[in-house]
Amino acid sequence: MAKILIVDDEARIREVIREYAQFNKYETDEAEDGMQAVAKCLNNDYDLIIMDIMMPRLDGYSACKEIKKEKDIPVIMLSARGEEYDKLFGFELGIDDYVVKPFSPKELMARVAAVLARKARAEGGTKQTTLVSGGLEVNTESRTVTVDGVKIDCTLKEYEILAYLMQNKNIALSRDRMLQDIWGYDFFGDDRTIDTHIKNLRGRLGAYRDKITTVRGIGYKFED
Repeated sequence: MAKILIVDDEARIREVIREYAQFNKYETDEAEDGMQAVAKCLNNDYDLIIMDIMMPRLDGYSACKEIKKEKDIPVIMLSARGEEYDKLFGFELGIDDYVVKPFSPKELMARVAAVLARKARAEGGTKQTTLVSGGLEVNTESRTVTVDGVKIDCTLKEYEILAYLMQNKNIALSRDRMLQDIWGYDFFGDDRTIDTHIKNLRGRLGAYRDKITTVRGIGYKFED
């Protein structure tokens, strides 16, 4: 049974999410603010975090950054702010999804299921040899990326995108296909999500950034 940490300073919102999560057979725990969420994550294991952004003591963004330093737990952000900047900033921190308040609890549970399914696939990953292109290497067993022998830090999504592109090298891949194959769903996906992760990923690849090319009107391709 997956265990979810629900983080929001509004008790009523935590209650609604808890009821729907437990109805969907998830185990739940709760935190009232970011500080409490960080402390709970350091002392407990969770499969997913649903976290509000605007909270006292420590906001959701800051809490996410602190948690990611210690554990790679998928995060779905909740916010009353739906501006593009807020969403892109969250994705740059490595969050998995962004839900704008007011939200449908049923839709939130669908997003939870999609993120957990993606996490299970990643953890179960296929045992393959290292993917290599020049000095760029991706190890699908340890899920690490090295550039000219130096390990680089990637978020889970950045790793998944790079591995997917290299496994399908020289093939033009649409954003919709990438959302479906990597994220595990297409209805909730947003093309700009892909663009943001690609931009961040290119920034980490240094001299190999140009191997990920933009295919106008379609999506992206890894050129070997």
